[in-house]
Amino acid sequence: MPREDYYERQAQKLEHYQELAQKKEQEGNNLLERAHKMADAIPFGQPILVGHHSEKRDRNFRDRIQNTWERGAETLKTAEHYERKAQAIESNRAISSDAPDAIERLREKLKKCEEFQEHAKQINKICRKKIPDDDKIKLLITAGLKEESAKNAIVPDELHRIGIPAYALTNNNGNMKRIKERIAQLEREKSDITTEEWIGDISITNSMEDNRIMISFPFVPDESIRDRLKSDGFRWSPSSGAWQAYRTAAWKIPGIIRFLTAMPAYVSNGTVI
Repeated sequence: MPREDYYERQAQKLEHYQELAQKKEQEGNNLLERAHKMADAIPFGQPILVGHHSEKRDRNFRDRIQNTWERGAETLKTAEHYERKAQAIESNRAISSDAPDAIERLREKLKKCEEFQEHAKQINKICRKKIPDDDKIKLLITAGLKEESAKNAIVPDELHRIGIPAYALTNNNGNMKRIKERIAQLEREKSDITTEEWIGDISITNSMEDNRIMISFPFVPDESIRDRLKSDGFRWSPSSGAWQAYRTAAWKIPGIIRFLTAMPAYVSNGTVI
């Protein structure tokens, strides 16, 4: 897949999951708020009046409260599910670490997040001003919102919130933190050098140029070795003649070395000694 197509598809998936997470979080909070208001309608400590003409209606109403609570809690779990999927895409390969411009692209993304954060704060500040709504709308349009968006921004939602919801700023702040961490990680990796270790005729190369860990055997390794490599995320690459994994698997090298040195020794033609 061309690199630009890859970036485009990943960005679309990331945006989709983030939107779903925000939507489900708002739905869940609205349901919990509704359940809370319904429960407030019942006098504190009021039991069900068994035998009273209102018993059936009261039981049904309490059941609806319980169902609304459960739906709200379940919807928030769904929001967390989509948030985790979005985080996995962003931290895993939203911007591929293989790309030569990965750091530059991450910095551009960080800049956009920072601009959104400042713009959202500006929008919320205007929405909270003690001035007529018409004046607020004019200021919001001047701040960059379209007229319809400006009008919607000052209308309270079900939780009486106006402007940009706090969770949107919180999520964006978390995104900025993760992007900064990735930039720092990639900058550290740029200072790394390619290394090579040998176990007899077996070479283990930590290649900076290819962003791969490559293990080369002078013979076909037996099934137990192949199974161990596969379980550690390595796959056979005919083009390089080696078992490969991304450099994120570098921490597994000591364990692989211990495993290989515990195996029977081999001579160069693959015959077990």
